[in-house]
Amino acid sequence: MSKKTLILGATTNPSRYAYLAANKLVAHHHEIVLVGIKPGVVAGATIHIDLPTPTDIDTVTLYLNPERQKAYYDYLLSLHPKRIIFNPGTENDELTALAQQNGIATEEACTLVLLSLNEY
Repeated sequence: MSKKTLILGATTNPSRYAYLAANKLVAHHHEIVLVGIKPGVVAGATIHIDLPTPTDIDTVTLYLNPERQKAYYDYLLSLHPKRIIFNPGTENDELTALAQQNGIATEEACTLVLLSLNEY
């Protein structure tokens, strides 16, 4: 089943995990929405530097450190995703609590590992 995924911290740098995750998500037939600080294209999708308002987001996967996440709290909650994945280095107790208070599941995991194990 395809899970529409927003990647926060998207980048065109091929050595970054957000880049690898975008490509692997597409390879596993998941639609992606990319949000980053620099425009570009990854895996055929445009990196938005504004805050798009996509619908039906299943998963948000984070590639920003907790301090940088703060500016996106309201935005992420407004998307009403089913879950937020905190990839290694993005763990954030404050955002986890806010998400759970809003009925959003949270998971401390690696998107790349979940995909490789078919547990995404």
